[in-house]
Amino acid sequence: MMLLPGFGEVFVTARVRLVLALAITVVITPVVTSSVPALPDGPIGILTILGRELAIGLFIGGLARMMIAALHTADTIMGFHSSLANAQQFDPVNSTQGSLLGTFLNILGVFLIFMSDLHHLMLMAIADSYQVFRPGETLPIGDFAETAIRTLADSFLLAMQISSPLIVMGMLFYLGLGLLARLMPQVQVFFIAIPIQIFLAFLVMAVSLSAGMMWFLGSFQGKFQGILLAG
Repeated sequence: MMLLPGFGEVFVTARVRLVLALAITVVITPVVTSSVPALPDGPIGILTILGRELAIGLFIGGLARMMIAALHTADTIMGFHSSLANAQQFDPVNSTQGSLLGTFLNILGVFLIFMSDLHHLMLMAIADSYQVFRPGETLPIGDFAETAIRTLADSFLLAMQISSPLIVMGMLFYLGLGLLARLMPQVQVFFIAIPIQIFLAFLVMAVSLSAGMMWFLGSFQGKFQGILLAG
């Protein structure tokens, strides 16, 4: 819960996060009771089971954070191709300074996850994990590592796909500036380039942002449906 997007953000107070975690625990306990083994007699056994459950929870939350990281990577690429990379603002999703485009995309991504009810899918994945990774059994560390690597690679690919319209626009724009500088050396291209580049970037984003965010939601949904289908 402390890693899931929307639930574990810094702008959600610790008291609210604790109440949410306790409420969800009460709701899913009757559902997963049949999968939970009896408690061991000694404290070592209890701590072992607790450590395994923490590792599984961190794994599921980490997958969600890796998918959200695609937006952070995409906004970095888009910032460079729109001349807005130096426009910094506090990003509440990543708890760090980020570009204006990055803050906008990260907040928009979390907002769309809740508006499309994909947060229900994350909660279902938590409950379904008791069927996929039964408590008391050995953790599939190799599968965890392979899934994390694949998710990270998919996250970078998703970032490139979301930012691809601005990448194409930036390449064509810089190519045009290079030709203009060669044909008309007296033109101060740097004075006219940045305003035009910002205008073109906003124009391209207005046309392509909805498709990019729909692509993000589809990838995010597919990642957690893989956990549900495995169960």
